[in-house]
Amino acid sequence: MSKIIRIGTRDSQLALWQAKTVQHQLEHLGHKTVLVPVKSTGDLVLDKPLYELGITGVFTKTLDIAMLNGDIDIAVHSLKDVPTALPNGIVQAAVLKRGNNKDLLVFKHNEEFLSHREGIIATGSLRRRAQWLNRYPTHTVVGLRGNVNLRLQKLEDNEDWNGAIFAAAGLGRLKIRPENALNLDWMIPAPAQGAVMVTALEKDEDILEICREINHEETEICTSIERNFLRVLEGGCSAPIGALATIKNEEINFTGVLLSPDGTKKIEVSRSVKLGRHQDLAQQCAENVIERGGKRLMDGIKHSGKPTNIYSTKSLTEDQQFLLNDSLVVKSNDAIKTNPNRIPLSKLKTPIKNVVITSQNAVDAILTNCPSEDLNFKNIYCVGRRTKRLIEQKIGPVAHAAKNAKTLAEYIVDYIEGTEVTYFCCNLRLDDLPTILKDNHIKVEEIEAYQTRYDSEKVEDNIEGIMFYSPSTVKSFIQQNKPNGIAFCIGETTAKEAQKYFKDVRIAKVPTVESVIELVNEHYA
Repeated sequence: MSKIIRIGTRDSQLALWQAKTVQHQLEHLGHKTVLVPVKSTGDLVLDKPLYELGITGVFTKTLDIAMLNGDIDIAVHSLKDVPTALPNGIVQAAVLKRGNNKDLLVFKHNEEFLSHREGIIATGSLRRRAQWLNRYPTHTVVGLRGNVNLRLQKLEDNEDWNGAIFAAAGLGRLKIRPENALNLDWMIPAPAQGAVMVTALEKDEDILEICREINHEETEICTSIERNFLRVLEGGCSAPIGALATIKNEEINFTGVLLSPDGTKKIEVSRSVKLGRHQDLAQQCAENVIERGGKRLMDGIKHSGKPTNIYSTKSLTEDQQFLLNDSLVVKSNDAIKTNPNRIPLSKLKTPIKNVVITSQNAVDAILTNCPSEDLNFKNIYCVGRRTKRLIEQKIGPVAHAAKNAKTLAEYIVDYIEGTEVTYFCCNLRLDDLPTILKDNHIKVEEIEAYQTRYDSEKVEDNIEGIMFYSPSTVKSFIQQNKPNGIAFCIGETTAKEAQKYFKDVRIAKVPTVESVIELVNEHYA
């Protein structure tokens, strides 16, 4: 081919090294080339970490545009910086043989700080930040941007910094060998770290044919697995994801990791398969991570910085959070705290003909004080499906369960054996049940089984909806917050309390947390 191949590249020192490496390989094969340097957004914005720029492809977009405009024939990238979905019309043309894929810690004086509680490490990578904090949770991680030499200078200038993390390949390519450096073998690198990629127009068959001559097949296989793992998890520069595939003895060994940005949560997966049977490896590993809580982690990362739509006055489990509509940003915290009281054993071991239990907290309090085999309850009346299930699992059969305390009281009036009940309640119990029973000449012995205290936090005023699970959660919330938005309530008794403050009150079909979630999802459908 007599045409001069125009090689697009960023104008940083490292990018130019990569472009010149491609140029050398092409010219060694007899092709004429010329370098076309351009400056990218990722180079221009030096005061923010990559994940705060809010987009992927900050280092590749300018070159993509230049190629689509016909200003360059090929573009050279660090493969780890390239989004998993390329622009329409642009394809991966070649991957060069991979360099060092490790991360490297450059430290200032010595390594002793690694065993100390305090330490300050600099990096602009969310992946490195999360993995460092996962291993050293008491350390502080600060942002660091700029080219390699600028970052090394910033490390030198900041006296309180202990070290900074770099890609070993970048330092090696620039022939920079710091005296105080340590390979971080435990840190899983970014997908495709250490690899150089060449892109070209899909329709330019001549250029694609030439680029195939410099493609390194083993590197292509490994980096494709890593990037597919990233793609399935829907991650980019804004998600702390690591992945590494290697080939040894005709076997592919893969390790992937997803972390929360603060490093407190980590989901790791490792698999090995025979070379040639690796087509589904990335998909299987990513799905394994997703099933173990990865989806919720990724949703949290995507929604970080976005205003909360919904607030739950009860901490939601991971499974419950998974049920919520993906478009929702939900925050949850326990608005009430409970503690079991001491109940005399003599009272619990004495045969009781009619027992009323209106919450799972009361069940827990009873069992905290007395083993279930020592209880002697004849007829148990309760409120709620979950309470009924817990009683039948831990204590014994339930004579009748109702949706709320008022309905239960009306049932007891009609069907009770005798004229007395023992009511295991809390210090903040509502008056409905004991009042109805007493008005119908049924004696109520109240035993305060547990203490409830209000412990709601202050939330943003622009919350669109609040999920309530008992009248106490409503009262607790109102102590700290204004009644804005929609009140999504678990049942009628809770709704009755919410109606004192909220204009729009919705009631779940059945008194379960999952039903309240369904109510929220229906509103946002």
